[in-house]
Amino acid sequence: MSCGKPIGHLWEEFLERTKNGESPKNVMDALGLERYCCRSVFLGHVDLIDTASQFKKF
Repeated sequence: MSCGKPIGHLWEEFLERTKNGESPKNVMDALGLERYCCRSVFLGHVDLIDTASQFKKF
């Protein structure tokens, strides 16, 4: 479920800051993600592009 707010442009910064040890809550607060739907998208995301790219057709 999502409200439709564009948030994809914030993903790279979120990922970088959380990998550096910053709390996901603090990062989302700093990025302006206040709605529970936006926060759930970031917390529930599983990056599968590397796995899916192994099965490309030639």
